[in-house]
Amino acid sequence: MQRWRSLEEMPADWGRCVLTIGVFDGVHRGHAQLISRAVKSAAVRGVPSVLMTFDPHPLDVVRPGSHPSQLSTLHRRAELVEELGIDVFVVMPFTREFMKLTPEEYVQELLVDRLHVAEVVVGDNFTFGQKAAGTVDTMRELGREYGFDVDGVQLLGEHAVTFSSTYIRGCLGEGDVAAAAEALGRPHRVEGVVVHGDGRGKGLGFPTANVAPTMHAAIPADGVYAGWFTVIEPGDPLAGTRHMAAISVGTNPTFDGRNRTVEPHILDFDADLYGRHVAVDFVEQLRGMRKFESIDELVEAIGKDVDQARKVLDEQTGE
Repeated sequence: MQRWRSLEEMPADWGRCVLTIGVFDGVHRGHAQLISRAVKSAAVRGVPSVLMTFDPHPLDVVRPGSHPSQLSTLHRRAELVEELGIDVFVVMPFTREFMKLTPEEYVQELLVDRLHVAEVVVGDNFTFGQKAAGTVDTMRELGREYGFDVDGVQLLGEHAVTFSSTYIRGCLGEGDVAAAAEALGRPHRVEGVVVHGDGRGKGLGFPTANVAPTMHAAIPADGVYAGWFTVIEPGDPLAGTRHMAAISVGTNPTFDGRNRTVEPHILDFDADLYGRHVAVDFVEQLRGMRKFESIDELVEAIGKDVDQARKVLDEQTGE
């Protein structure tokens, strides 16, 4: 898959393509449906499939400071859409100038003059152009004028719930990582770098990796979770193998902590992880966060958390 940081990286001999557009945060099951439609249509037409996303998040430019929590990094998004068959991943810089393009300018300058689209595949709630004035109907009208097709797709959902990034953030905010995983099609992932913490876990007999998440990362509600820990540093000899983990999210209330942390205790694993880029995948909430009356009570609870995490993850893998 080709990765472009702007349309300036487009080859000079670029022909026509099938394009899908959106933030695609999380690349959830609804997004996967859109992407599948675009990939299949491109194959039928014999042209490349292109996915266009944006950086920074459009809301950060339209309403500075309103950036929603992020379900996936740009790098992770690229990995996921490549698995779904996209040929070209384009990251458009979302600037104030870009924001001011009218719907017609947006279509003519980007989609027609630059990308030479044969078809555009978007969600049926898609908006574009200055003040989000363009809709799917607007895109269809402009498509008829400029000679390209438009496929407006109703996003996938189940049980009267439409899978959306907003819905998934809501699930994570309630600690319901299992519902988030159902909508995503895989466990929710938080990436970060392992940094030095206060070392209390090791003293209690349950050492943890203190993960400093990427900026704006969507962190599940405070609590203890079963999940997976993976080193994802390119070229690292530890990279690629996932390990069971009991993951604590919160402020360590038993010790009157103030800083919110993500701390996986990795089962059956011991290595120097400081400075490594890692991923934490959340499978199931085991319990909420609470303050214990004594260290002994806390240690007993952690032991139960570890046993329960192992049981949950064994069941997930069929072991």
